[in-house]
Amino acid sequence: MHQSKIAGIGYYVPKNVYTNNDLSRFMDTSDAWIQERTGIKERRFADRNGETTTTMGIEAAKIAIERAGITAKDVDFIVFATLSPDYYFPGCGVLLQREMGMGEIGALDIRNQCSGFVYALSVADQFVKTGMYKNVLVVGSEKHSFAMDFETRSRNVSVIFGDGAGAVLLQPTQEPGKGILSTHLHSDGAEAEILAMYYPGSHANKWLKDKPAYPEQELGGLFMTEEILESGAALPYMDGPAVFKKAVVKFPEVIKEALAANNLTEKDIDLLVPHQANLRISQYVQQLLNLNDDQVFNNIQKYGNTTAASVPIALCEAWEVGKIKDGDLVCLAAFGSGFTWASALIRW
Repeated sequence: MHQSKIAGIGYYVPKNVYTNNDLSRFMDTSDAWIQERTGIKERRFADRNGETTTTMGIEAAKIAIERAGITAKDVDFIVFATLSPDYYFPGCGVLLQREMGMGEIGALDIRNQCSGFVYALSVADQFVKTGMYKNVLVVGSEKHSFAMDFETRSRNVSVIFGDGAGAVLLQPTQEPGKGILSTHLHSDGAEAEILAMYYPGSHANKWLKDKPAYPEQELGGLFMTEEILESGAALPYMDGPAVFKKAVVKFPEVIKEALAANNLTEKDIDLLVPHQANLRISQYVQQLLNLNDDQVFNNIQKYGNTTAASVPIALCEAWEVGKIKDGDLVCLAAFGSGFTWASALIRW
């Protein structure tokens, strides 16, 4: 069995900066209200036309591939994590493969929302460890802005999210004790509906007993109808306080699990890179684990929550500013819709 290492890393965020004050022009909110609840000061929104989840993923991938010292044609496999694909189907992986001129390699799309990148990293790690592939591209990318509602009714959700992409290139390493030491994946669907986007979908209200039953059409059904669109039922739903309570339990749990699996403790962590869901969650977890400010990297203040892209963007930015050095112990952790949560422990 080989160990896998991050041989190259890159990220991309759109040029369009939207501050909290900018959002207050569209909805009843304020800079103070948003910062108090989330820690976010601004976020990036992709161009409405021209930039997509895939194109942003490509820009991040180009940097990761170049830093790994290979070309796009050397990539053996793609794992692409997103909740906001260019099309309902096919997935973004094949679009990236096409646009980057890669060979007829496999492309796998991951739908684990905020945990998507860590899940994708774990999948890629297995392919490298078993020797099946030598150059695996892992991408996390999101374009939330095209589907968000900027009216006051949706402010609890819309002020949180931003657009962007991050990518890493995994390769095998022969250095003992280096690379991805372990990954840990979990899920619990008991409360899946408290953070979800119900439509479009084929559920025909099977799981939504307390929601209005939209009439079936003569052809098709409840995938998406005019009535659903007009009612606002197609907008994302989030019970923020409930998500917060779950996150602050599962985040430290999965971090401690990774450390225990490698006979390490919180004191051994050089840098924790958490999913950038909410600065208040990250600060709470930091306090629970007795980590100092130098041991945790947050950039949600600048980019908002970029879901599957948040961990690789933060990881890359931390590396670029010198927060991660050779031999450092880096822990990645994420929690999100599903619920799903995951961690990865890496010796850089």
